[in-house]
Amino acid sequence: MQYVTAIKRELVALGAGKRGRMFTTIALAWGLLVGTRMIFPVLLPYLRVDFGLTLTTAGLLITILWLAYALGQMPSGILVDRYGERTLLTVSIALVVVGIGLVLVAPSALPLFAATAFVGGGMSMYTIARITALSDLYPERLGSALGVTMATGDIGQTILPPLAGALAVIVAWQVGLGFVVPFLVVVGIYIWLTLPGDTDSTAAPEGLSLEAFRDVLGEIRQPATVIMGGVLCLFILVWQTFSAFYPTYLIEVKGFSPTAAGLIFGLYFAVGIVAKPISGRAYDVIGARRTLPLILIGPIVGLVVLPMIDGLWPLVAVTLLIATAKGSGAITQPYLAEVLPKEIQGTGLGVIRSTAATIGAAGPVLFGIAADFGYFDASYIGLAVVIAVALVVTLRLPDHDR
Repeated sequence: MQYVTAIKRELVALGAGKRGRMFTTIALAWGLLVGTRMIFPVLLPYLRVDFGLTLTTAGLLITILWLAYALGQMPSGILVDRYGERTLLTVSIALVVVGIGLVLVAPSALPLFAATAFVGGGMSMYTIARITALSDLYPERLGSALGVTMATGDIGQTILPPLAGALAVIVAWQVGLGFVVPFLVVVGIYIWLTLPGDTDSTAAPEGLSLEAFRDVLGEIRQPATVIMGGVLCLFILVWQTFSAFYPTYLIEVKGFSPTAAGLIFGLYFAVGIVAKPISGRAYDVIGARRTLPLILIGPIVGLVVLPMIDGLWPLVAVTLLIATAKGSGAITQPYLAEVLPKEIQGTGLGVIRSTAATIGAAGPVLFGIAADFGYFDASYIGLAVVIAVALVVTLRLPDHDR
């Protein structure tokens, strides 16, 4: 009950006044974007049939989505330092809407892959801008603000993928993806109207010189950013890989229907609705080194046990256990935002996240190759090993003063 009370208190504080309205808008849009991104794994079985994809090429499709999302974060960080948050957030949503439209009309696999990359690139522009915007709005409670915002992403991921799966079964996979477009258009317009122009960066440099870029690299080579960046990289690798194939795994290996697989997949994200605000608040109070290792233990156990169990309720329990790792994002990202100097915050976050996510984007295609060779179960144990490495790395983390 004390956790519930703490969350309610934080929500009231975050939602108060003018900045509360801006916060709500940013969080709502993030929930829609992240939920839309997770529709792709749910629709993967349908895309495999319509476009003749193997598990390897299906994994490549998700890798392209994540790779475009990764590569776009560094330039988007530079752009947000120059043009400001409102512009980047709005343009991001517009690009995603265009990308989804291209996916829906793709006549063959190659245009499908290109359109999926367009969606990922559009989403990348939102990621850094939301962090810098929240840093400006809530300098005294960034962990809580980012944790709650990320929790809205999990609300979107809990609701949208199962709904998309149901629409794909009842109507067609195109409807399962296309139904989000009107909502994205509305929230994009609302963001432009809600965030005033004076929140845009007016002091940002006209460009990023070689000398300035060296300064950025010098800052991110500090031990704190290197270690936390490494943890972020390992987590992204596991999260992107796990989420890419989990619905397919539940259908093809565990024998669930697409609708049931979508619901179990949604539960994975439902945990983040609670885990991320709690983790963010814990970060604000006691710091990263004391909280991050605790939330990585459950996923290690869950991923090891996953191949050994069958049945609805055991799989639900293991899915919830694995999902506790989702709280780590509410620790890693505010930590990185706070240790970077304000004048290069957007660029520095862009470089770190882009590097980490680019490495992590290799996970789905490698996992797909292993699955094609009959190592579907063993690959999940491999993901447990990766999280165990991340846990060990966190023990060397210089704790940012709280």
